[in-house]
Amino acid sequence: MMTLSRWKIIAVVLSVVFGLLFTLPNLLTPSQRAALPSFMPKNVLNLGLDLQGGSYLLLEVDTGALRAERLTNVLEDVRKTLREEGIDFGDLAQVNGEVLVRVTDPAQVQAATTAIRNAVGAPLAGVPGGRDVTVRSEDGQRVRIAFVPQALAAESAQAVEQSIEIIRRRIDELGTREPTIIRQGSNRIVVQAPGESDPERLKNVIGQTAKLTFQMVDETVSSEEAAAGRIPPGSELLPSQDGYSTGYLIKKRALVSGEMLTDARMQFDQQSGRPVVSFRFNGQGARRFGDATTQNIGKRFAIVLDKQVISAPVIQGAITGGSGQITGNFTEESANDLALLLRAGALPAPLKVEQQSTVGAELGADAVKAGQTSTLVGFMAILVFMLLAYGLLFGGVSVVALLVNGLLIIATLSLTQATLTLPGIAGLILTLAVAVDANVLIYERMRDELRAGRSVIASMDAGFSRAMTTIIDANVTTLLAALIMFQFGSGPVKGFAWTLSIGVVTSVFSAVLITQVLLAWWFRATRPKTLPIS
Repeated sequence: MMTLSRWKIIAVVLSVVFGLLFTLPNLLTPSQRAALPSFMPKNVLNLGLDLQGGSYLLLEVDTGALRAERLTNVLEDVRKTLREEGIDFGDLAQVNGEVLVRVTDPAQVQAATTAIRNAVGAPLAGVPGGRDVTVRSEDGQRVRIAFVPQALAAESAQAVEQSIEIIRRRIDELGTREPTIIRQGSNRIVVQAPGESDPERLKNVIGQTAKLTFQMVDETVSSEEAAAGRIPPGSELLPSQDGYSTGYLIKKRALVSGEMLTDARMQFDQQSGRPVVSFRFNGQGARRFGDATTQNIGKRFAIVLDKQVISAPVIQGAITGGSGQITGNFTEESANDLALLLRAGALPAPLKVEQQSTVGAELGADAVKAGQTSTLVGFMAILVFMLLAYGLLFGGVSVVALLVNGLLIIATLSLTQATLTLPGIAGLILTLAVAVDANVLIYERMRDELRAGRSVIASMDAGFSRAMTTIIDANVTTLLAALIMFQFGSGPVKGFAWTLSIGVVTSVFSAVLITQVLLAWWFRATRPKTLPIS
């Protein structure tokens, strides 16, 4: 164990170089980091919300609105299906979370039930041949359509998971690094955005549903009649933001939806110079948009975002290229935000802000200072203990190994861009405190061997070889506990577990290999007759 192998020396030198290179950017100012050569690492520690300040939001996914939307879609599907089948009906309405319709001719009730069952709803996951709605006839001429309870629960859970992913994409588009986005309970989401100083903008970008649809304007009724309440079935009156009208009567059936968008960017109109949002459809969207514009030349279609009309232009000709522009009263920032939302995708359901708070940069700076102070105090305590217990040489070697261990931890955190939180600093301090345990085990084993009459070289070799089993056992146990915390914990717990996991690996490396190389150099240079710790 005490042989000075070449691979051990190379490993120690490379680890020290790695630690210095990736720790150095944390000691430089932004301008100094920018001036570094291109081959030099420039990543610094990524501080969490509690250390650098930022915004905290507790959001609730409005699953009730999601169910209401699904119910509306089912109602429109029933209307369309019965009309296509030529079946007369009436009293189509939503009642207590279900859709009811009365078939005019009793002889067509069975045909209506079969047609609705084949056309409405979607396959039910996990049930071969099952669908997410039930269709049954009752009272002779009435057909009732209801959602299967399992389908609603599964859809709500999926909406929360989908919302988390979309929120993550939107925050990433804002440039916020390492946000913490976790599920809380059945329908709540916690968002922590370190460094985001404007919680209102964050809330607006996250909370906007951003559901974009292209729908035809219903011109069978004048705007005055629509405002008076004469709205034809299958249409709805929506408010407008285009500056030309307060509202438009829109057909509920969407021609194209925002899910078919592949890209959206803020640009400037070549004629007016005003900000616009250009978009591009995928193949399916391009075909449907081209067909819709070809069949409705001279008519108006509406671009609807979250139940508000952004623009309602007249179709001058077929648009078959699969791309277009959204014009409106945009500022450069609002056009950028809209493009961001469209690229990230639409939320499946609205989000309600349950709690909002901001952590100031001053509070974060105080936390960093407190963490630095506690780390320094812990290091000094370990330094004094090791020097008093094992002398200047062996205690000093342990301290050198501990310093390299700290470099490796900071370098690894900087390289991986893991978020360092206040609990993470606690994990760092715990790692430093436990790191010298391996040295204590090795040194005490050396003492025992010396007392048993073994030679210096044999005692040193036995100290490393016979303590390794205990060292590995203790650290593997700690590592397993850290991995369990990382897997099942959230937020601060994960930060603590990740720092602890890195510390366990670097501690074993530094306390064993670096200590062994340094003591081997000392032994080769001095050839001592006894050890200063005997």
